[in-house]
Amino acid sequence: MHTVVVGTSGTTAADVIAVARDGARVELSPEALDALARARATVDALAAKPEPVYGVSTGFGALATRHIGQELRTRLQRNIVRSHAAGMGPRVEREVVRALMFLRLKTVASGHTGVRPQVARAMADLLNAGITPVVHEYGSLGCSGDLAPLSHCALALMGEGDAEGPDGTVRPAAELLAAHGLAPVELREKEGLALLNGTDGMLGMLVMALADLETLYKTADVTAALSLEALLGTDKVLRPELHAIRPHPGQGAAAANMLAVLEGSGLVGHFQADEAPRVQDAYSVRCAPQVAGAGRDTMAHARLVAERELAAAVDNPVVLPDGRVESNGNFHGAPVAYVLDFLAVAAADLGSIAERRTDRLLDKNRSHGLPPFLADDAGVDSGLMIAQYTQAALVSEMKRLAVPASADSIPSSAMQEDHVSMGWSAARKLRTAIGNLRRVLAVELYAATRAIELRHGLTPAPASRAVIDALRAAGVAGPGPDRFLAPELEAADAFVRDGGVVAAVERVTGPLA
Repeated sequence: MHTVVVGTSGTTAADVIAVARDGARVELSPEALDALARARATVDALAAKPEPVYGVSTGFGALATRHIGQELRTRLQRNIVRSHAAGMGPRVEREVVRALMFLRLKTVASGHTGVRPQVARAMADLLNAGITPVVHEYGSLGCSGDLAPLSHCALALMGEGDAEGPDGTVRPAAELLAAHGLAPVELREKEGLALLNGTDGMLGMLVMALADLETLYKTADVTAALSLEALLGTDKVLRPELHAIRPHPGQGAAAANMLAVLEGSGLVGHFQADEAPRVQDAYSVRCAPQVAGAGRDTMAHARLVAERELAAAVDNPVVLPDGRVESNGNFHGAPVAYVLDFLAVAAADLGSIAERRTDRLLDKNRSHGLPPFLADDAGVDSGLMIAQYTQAALVSEMKRLAVPASADSIPSSAMQEDHVSMGWSAARKLRTAIGNLRRVLAVELYAATRAIELRHGLTPAPASRAVIDALRAAGVAGPGPDRFLAPELEAADAFVRDGGVVAAVERVTGPLA
């Protein structure tokens, strides 16, 4: 297990994934510790002055007009965490909470928040101990950042609330801290506010979504190629010179991937003796690179936004290098929320075109000689009829999830926070959409591989053969009489989730774009 060193200049997507999913250890760089100490000295100097400073010696949000005396400031910081830890609903996934904690630490380490070095060390210690605070589904409006989710994390740092230990058992946070030799943190001026004022939850989910979608878009190119092959389609539409005259980078990459998969196929361009050669395939086959390519280009934009946010220090107020402490609106989640919603739109369209190809494989009037529903004995056997129902239900939900959360706003905090981003909600629904997309592609994979094997006497491309063999080795059987389908569909889903489709192809073709 490697160690991720947190400095003052942000972090990378790879580091977020390493900490959130792989349990990488975290440590603060000497540079970060120096920056923390300098910024804290600025906050301490302001705290000693009689003039009120927001976040240091005042209340918060709509209550910022009250000046808080020194004797009440520790209580003020403790109370903001307790009161803001007001989430409800199911628990959020462990990887999301770890990403949330790590990204908050990233901002704290920038030296712009005024948090003491020992608080930052305590945050790193919590991650390294494998202690994951219980965070709930509902509570963030994505403005002033992910307040409730971050507050539940800060609560555990104080030794309050519940958390999950490294063994997966939920216990009181105080017990888990004690079991790992960690002391609860007593927060001082500005520290409570600094621990809960950022876009870290929505950003962490964006980073992980991009990692998942990168694999799924390559998988979609493969399943589209397999469907084209099973439908005896033409690969002429994939030629690079055609995509060069419409130079969208994602489109060119998707077409190149499909062409690589189909290299050496004996099915492509074949046609039945009783039908004329097809000049054009249906849109769901012919336009696969255009749809998948548009999604790829959407991902490129989302990745740019994520990289900028990963380099940012999101807090309010912030400590500037010249010693000023200034209020701002950098916590607003709009930049992240927009791309989260945009990715959900692209994912829905990719799922939709994959479902149309699957339906075509199952329809004897459009499948060019395949048996109805790819059944062994149609009428006695139903084949994959209801597998396509399941796929259609998933796609239908994806279309609902594509409705943007960021187009909504609901005022809060006595109209002080009168326009919010809903970025957390955008991120949560995107995670559901990505899970649905993976299952949709698994169904297309299941259908296309069966259809290819039903083309007796015709030889698939070597890359296609590699996918079929790997899928069969993963416990997904080929054509035959009706059987209990759900376990095989689950196995196909696991194969997609684990990157099996891409790995099988790349062993033949080399790296896909």
